[in-house]
Amino acid sequence: MTDVTCLDTSSATGNSEGQLTAPTIQYSVAMPNPESHLFEVTLRVQGWSEPVLDLKMPVWTPGSYLVREYARHLQDFSSQAGDQALPWRKKSKNHWQIDTDSVSDITVRYRIFANELTVRTNHLDSTHGYFNPAALCFFLPGFERNCYTVTVVPPQPEWRAVTTLPPVSGQNLTFAAADFDTLVDSPFEIGYHEVYEFEVMGKTHQLVVWGKGNLEPERAIRDIQKVIEVEAKMFGGLPYERYVFFLHLSGSGFGGLEHKECCTLNYPRFSFRAKEKYERFIQLVAHEFFHLWNVKRIRPKALEVFDYEQENYTPSLWFSEGTTSYYDLVIPFRAGIYGVKGFFQNLAKEITRLQTTPGRSVQPVSESSWDAWIKLYRRDANSDNSQISYYLKGEVVSFVLDLLIRARHGNERSLDDVMRLMWQQFGNANSSKNDDFELKSETEAKPAHLTSNGQLNSPSLTAEIGFTPEELQSAIESVAGIDLSDFFARYIDGTEELPYNQYLEPFGLQIWVDESEQTPRTGWTLGAENGREMVKFVEIGSPAQLAGIDAGDELLAIEGFRVNSEQAGERLKDYEPGDTIEVTVFHQDELRTCRVTLAPPRPGRYSIVPVEKPTATQKQNFTEWLGVPLSKL
Repeated sequence: MTDVTCLDTSSATGNSEGQLTAPTIQYSVAMPNPESHLFEVTLRVQGWSEPVLDLKMPVWTPGSYLVREYARHLQDFSSQAGDQALPWRKKSKNHWQIDTDSVSDITVRYRIFANELTVRTNHLDSTHGYFNPAALCFFLPGFERNCYTVTVVPPQPEWRAVTTLPPVSGQNLTFAAADFDTLVDSPFEIGYHEVYEFEVMGKTHQLVVWGKGNLEPERAIRDIQKVIEVEAKMFGGLPYERYVFFLHLSGSGFGGLEHKECCTLNYPRFSFRAKEKYERFIQLVAHEFFHLWNVKRIRPKALEVFDYEQENYTPSLWFSEGTTSYYDLVIPFRAGIYGVKGFFQNLAKEITRLQTTPGRSVQPVSESSWDAWIKLYRRDANSDNSQISYYLKGEVVSFVLDLLIRARHGNERSLDDVMRLMWQQFGNANSSKNDDFELKSETEAKPAHLTSNGQLNSPSLTAEIGFTPEELQSAIESVAGIDLSDFFARYIDGTEELPYNQYLEPFGLQIWVDESEQTPRTGWTLGAENGREMVKFVEIGSPAQLAGIDAGDELLAIEGFRVNSEQAGERLKDYEPGDTIEVTVFHQDELRTCRVTLAPPRPGRYSIVPVEKPTATQKQNFTEWLGVPLSKL
């Protein structure tokens, strides 16, 4: 880590004489009583020359597309100059305004309640303090590009602080951010934690683990190293000098949030021994690490300059998140974490999830991206009927696009080339700083740019800029070598079913649909809740919905006999499609008996399997794609 001295600022404003001034902005974050879950924050602004100081708190943080209203956790706000209290007022939910006439040195104090252990919020207890600056710090409008410093004041001297921000020379536990974007992109972990340092490709990496569980750090680090190497090979290098994996071991949490030089992971503490759960952890690592290219540096135009006060709309999250989700399945396979069977089992699970979600026929994935702010994180009883996740649909669309490109070019091109092209055109701001940067495919060097006639040119180095939906489509088309307007209209901007077999067939594969299910269909999803058997979801147009059963009803009996969610499936096997049964529920505390006419069962599982008699060409395509014979599947 390189020491810095925060002297210069990159923006300034004029005073009454037109002279440029730029204040120093310093945060101190203390936690004297961590059991209270209250961070005590002090903001000092020096060199101020305006009559009013505006302070605004972000309402969201990049990477998590929901207005989370971080200001709701703020309390005990005060402002002063020396011993003099300064008048202040709230202008809106996240906007404080202080009268500062003839005052140049302002101190603001407030507390932030922090008892939500997720990757995008804050958490403080007797063992650690974790905070995301977007959820803790104000920005000064007009001074977002100024340097911001943060001093950590731990409650105990043995508490350690880790962040990706560089330390300020000569100041204990003080760190500097070049601007507010960098501050927001740099979470802090303070407290009792383990730090494991390792090296990949000459770059320093740290795994910082808070919490207890059955994680085997040495094993995890070996596999994380493999993931890093595979992704670095794909993009031709690592665009940083140091990278930190923050890992919180929690009771049942799950999630990740990407940053330019780190990521935060939340994973169930005892989920590292079982093979499937451990592989899911590595997929989470692969996903967040892939984001350091895709979305942190290759990002939609709408996210080129962050507006922290409101939603930032883009239809391209299917690529930023969905394509990343596809690669979080691909990367562990390439790293040898699981084999070809595991790779296809994971793909099949995602296809099954997509094909059993009714909302896929209602909401296009581009609309799902646009509506992330109001739908994805705000699920309700009708969500599966009316929407589709841009993670899920984007992942499956990316898989199909990969197959399309590979089939057209005999595996000489792939979705990897799209990623490299997007990296060179939109994300490669630091390439000139990396002397060893060389764009490579898995087997040979490949230039990044393709001309309109499909010829490859030498890469050019560009600044980090956002892409438009049209530029994204153009990049995919240039690698595929065809016009994809119809594909985008049908499957990205439309809701047509993906023709899986059309794209799987060149590789000797097909979709197998499990039609062995014998249970007549009701269209409900059941689950236990606080000792009661509840209807969790009702598919629109299903027998249960037509009979008047709603999500939130309590299931009591079928044909007069008590039943629970585990027994209901077996009980329904006693009937045939077309039979009408009586189902007794509590509907808003009212006892109801509904007549449900059962429908034929639907497939509940999809698999990817070899065609019956693959040709030599199909076998070759498969092997060139995945490096193993088709017979291994």
